[in-house]
Amino acid sequence: MTESATVVPVQTTGPADKRFNLVVLGDGYTSDEMPAFRADVDEHLHVLWSMEPFASYRSYINVWAVEVPSRESGVDCDPSLDSPRRDTPLNMGFWGGCDPGSVQRLLTVDRGPAGELADLVPGATSANRQILALANSDTYGGAGGSYATASGGNALSALITPHELGHSLGKLQDEYDYYRRGVPGGGYQGGEPGSAHHTLLTEEQMRERRAKWWRWLGEESEAGGIIGRHEGGLYSTEGVWRPSRHSAMKTLGYAFDQVEREVLTQRISAKVDLVQDHTPNAAPIGDDRTVWVETLHPLGGELDVVWRLDRRPLRTQGARTVDLRRLRLSPGSHTLTATVSDPTPFVRDPAIRRSAALTRTVVWTVDTSVDTRPEPVTSAFTGHTDTATPVGASTVVHADTTHPVDRTLSVRWALDGRPLADRGNDRDLDLGTLRLRPGTHLLTARVAGTAAQLSWTVDASPARASYRVSEPLRTVHRPGRPVEYVYDGPFTMALSARDDREGAVVREFRVDGDGWQTYYGWPTDSNAPYRFTPSGTVIDGLVFGKLGRHRAVPWDDAAPDYGTHTIEYRTVDAAGNVSEPGTFLVTLLPPLPYGPKTP
Repeated sequence: MTESATVVPVQTTGPADKRFNLVVLGDGYTSDEMPAFRADVDEHLHVLWSMEPFASYRSYINVWAVEVPSRESGVDCDPSLDSPRRDTPLNMGFWGGCDPGSVQRLLTVDRGPAGELADLVPGATSANRQILALANSDTYGGAGGSYATASGGNALSALITPHELGHSLGKLQDEYDYYRRGVPGGGYQGGEPGSAHHTLLTEEQMRERRAKWWRWLGEESEAGGIIGRHEGGLYSTEGVWRPSRHSAMKTLGYAFDQVEREVLTQRISAKVDLVQDHTPNAAPIGDDRTVWVETLHPLGGELDVVWRLDRRPLRTQGARTVDLRRLRLSPGSHTLTATVSDPTPFVRDPAIRRSAALTRTVVWTVDTSVDTRPEPVTSAFTGHTDTATPVGASTVVHADTTHPVDRTLSVRWALDGRPLADRGNDRDLDLGTLRLRPGTHLLTARVAGTAAQLSWTVDASPARASYRVSEPLRTVHRPGRPVEYVYDGPFTMALSARDDREGAVVREFRVDGDGWQTYYGWPTDSNAPYRFTPSGTVIDGLVFGKLGRHRAVPWDDAAPDYGTHTIEYRTVDAAGNVSEPGTFLVTLLPPLPYGPKTP
């Protein structure tokens, strides 16, 4: 099997042994269907990169696709238990691997062959990788565990992958209040859950005990609504509570809320080392040289670097290099440290912030009696943000250099030919702080005093979104208000996007200020428009398209939402630019009351 496999690098941000490696396997794709596998991989990744924390930490992740042709097309027991078994490399199958006691949507993979194929990626090990297996199927399904799985071509498939990675990578639990579709889960039986995002505690108890998500209580949830105490989860309808009304672990298409995002940030960061390289420290070094650290470079923000000499902080403004000669050390031995930390607002728990995932310290012994041997080093760039594709207007761009022992190399940045001020850390530039005007810009980085230069195209124009709704009863235009469409029954909305650059665009919408939801068409047909009704449409035990207050399952509040509602829509393009929302109003008229006819 491994002899016929091909390892394809999809995204390379650094050496595999220094990165978190997402290894995507395909099963049930024949040789002729391999282009479909590549398209499925691209679609799943585009959605993943639009969601936090994957968007901010994409630069920590390498992505590898392992292509191995299948003898037969499709996977086992798809869609029913009496469907044929297929001869495929990974033996993927619905119904928990064709188990009559399981459920259809549980899509499993044979761990042995999956591990063998993932082992083909050089430098990726079980400690620094995550396996995602995609099945050649249009049936809804997936699973999380040691390995994550998802069907490749269902309308909701690209939304399944973040959810299952939440399980496999983040060890997050389902927030469903059912196990079998259409069957309420009943009351929760058990003690306080070990899950970070489930509890039996009240909000007051969480605050008093400083337990669970007490630091986030009362804030607007990234998934919509307010973070608090919402009943249902762990397959139970009552007796256990979750932080948000809905999130990626409950309803596909919504964001991970802050509680889940904090956990995932820790898990992703724990797969790598914030300090990628540094001046050797196995033996004492002299005070006649420079000392340096190289860090990772999140797309969503800069890492902090604090230098200390004999525990006293140095005024370096976050620089990655310190020239010891300028410190004029007293004779003898000294201790120099560089502490690299991630100040991300995604994390509030001090224990997580202090952990090795988000804080690393390098220690050197400086001995003034040691002489540093000169080493000829060419001034040049080494690692840097990819220059082949445009970067977004809020991206952190980086450029690392070589490290001569006798001098400090400075990186000079310029935007559209205009020099930018040196802020201490000259290895990273946060474009978001520049508030770029829409359009295309040229960013350059130059090693001062040399001809070494890099350049990037900055795409500061988000993709444009547009919508199409079904024919209304009437259209209302009022000064100073969005256009309003009036309906007396169900209506549909189709979202489209147009960008002046290559790359997929993710479309999103929200209703009445609730959480942004990834637009996927309709669950039974990704090419069909989204259908809104007063109480929602039940499909395979789940509810879709309820206008107004969200409804996930048939036993949720089914009170129809009539009246006027606000629908917003936006895009997230391949460079990470998020467009300003567009808005329209919809008024849904209630049915006319029945009564005796007037003679």
